[in-house]
Amino acid sequence: MQLALPALPYPYEALEPFISRATLELHHGKHHKAYVDKARTLAKEVRLADLPLELIIQQTAGQDRHRALFNNAAQAWNHAFYWRSLQPGGGGRPDGEIAARIDRDLGGYDAFAAAFAAAAMGQFGSGWAWLVQGGGKLAITTTGNADTPIAHGQVPLLALDVWEHAYYLDYQNRRADYADALIRHLISWDFANSNLARRRPSASAADRPATDRPATEPVVPGL
Repeated sequence: MQLALPALPYPYEALEPFISRATLELHHGKHHKAYVDKARTLAKEVRLADLPLELIIQQTAGQDRHRALFNNAAQAWNHAFYWRSLQPGGGGRPDGEIAARIDRDLGGYDAFAAAFAAAAMGQFGSGWAWLVQGGGKLAITTTGNADTPIAHGQVPLLALDVWEHAYYLDYQNRRADYADALIRHLISWDFANSNLARRRPSASAADRPATDRPATEPVVPGL
């Protein structure tokens, strides 16, 4: 993914009534754009602007002198991933490989839904709830502020944005209602399955060491 604002993968009104056009216009057109613009400016100052966004994040993670660049680059990446984690007519019970993995690793869909909602509610202040793969298993985790799983060697499969600007116009302070609406009606199991498929070794790569393919390889199709 390059340092540019991606178009939404659906029209601004496509997620109504669960997320309004007004929220998406503000969230994507103002907040996401601001992160991209600031990250680009900061990356140019340290001659990193030509790198893929994932590498900028990896090279600046944990470095105090690059904290502003990391925060803006990570937020640019997180938001692009979040848009793909949603789809009109999504939510509900999954199918495909992700369904089998949720049954195996997380105790089934109902347990997943409860744990994912609890993670979204339990994240104090601004941040993100994630479905990730790490160590060969699925897990639900959270990150605060701009932090992102790709800075910690995890493979994100789905994201839920719990910064207030993601939901306040539609839900005010009712974060639980927002999380429930996305889980029930909008999360994209197609995207989660595509991310799992991208992590499955091909026949030609089956004998290559895992280190030949970094755990933080870009996983956002179409961007």
